[in-house]
Order: sequence, then structure tokens, then C-alpha cells
Amino acid sequence: MNLTRERQLKILGNNRLIYVCGPYRNKTEEGKRENIWHAVRVAVRLWELGWFVVCPHANTANFEFYSSLPDERWLEGDLEILRRCDAIFCLKNWESSAGSLKEHELAEKLGLIILYEGSL
Repeated sequence: MNLTRERQLKILGNNRLIYVCGPYRNKTEEGKRENIWHAVRVAVRLWELGWFVVCPHANTANFEFYSSLPDERWLEGDLEILRRCDAIFCLKNWESSAGSLKEHELAEKLGLIILYEGSL
């Protein structure tokens, strides 16, 4: 039987929790906004495929304007959320983000399902 990649993702994602991983910051505010919206668009697509989705880009978007917490605190919270997930979905250019590298490393250590953009 030859299943399409979309069908495979639907079967795999049947009511499982997946974490969207990818760059948040950018050199410009416009670039950061695009990173956030890209993550949100992918998150919506994953919801449509049957996953329960955690999208940290949307969860804490622009919190840095309202809090003096260091970046490490946000990453610490994201890693704790990731520990509760079944899978991680890595967006394009995830390797360019120090936080995404740590998230990916933890996902590997935990033995999570790891998916990469291009599989949708």
C-alpha cells in the first residue's frame, strides 16, 4: 500500500501532541513577524492533520516587550512543554536558532517523533 505523506501524517498525528520548533527572532521586526506567522500557519495545518499542537511562537509572541525576563527563562519553559509532547516539528531554518537546536537535542534525547518541514 502506498500512502501519501499527508495521509501518513494524519495517521501518525491521531490525537498526539506535537511541538512546533523554529526560529522566532530575526534581524528585523518584520522578519520576526514572518517567523511567527509561518509557525502559526504550520501549526494550523498540523491541527488539520489530527495533531494537538503547541506553538511557542504564538504562545509567547512579543512577550519580550512586556517582561524583563531573560531569554533563558522562556527557553526553560519551552523545554518543559516539549517534555510533555509526543513529537516535534522542525520548521525550515530551525538550525539557525540556538533555542531550536536545544529543543531538537532534547527531542532526540527523549526519543520523540521528529518531523521536518517539507513533510507537509
